[in-house]
Amino acid sequence: MSKVEEQVKIKALNIKAGDRIVAYCNNKMQICTVKRILETNQSNVTLSVFTSEHYRSSVLRIIRFQWDALVDLAS
Repeated sequence: MSKVEEQVKIKALNIKAGDRIVAYCNNKMQICTVKRILETNQSNVTLSVFTSEHYRSSVLRIIRFQWDALVDLAS
């Protein structure tokens, strides 16, 4: 039995550290955990994210969204 995760859309500008988002990373759509917000300006939001729920085996990546983009927040 697979676990179904509910997704809610939020603006990229409202993403916080610790949020789990669905993003295109490592050539596929996947759930990523936001480690830090690196930069927020009038056009972009830049985040560092973990690509796995297991921090020891995960890879830290940088993701950039337009500030007004809608992003799926995984619960």
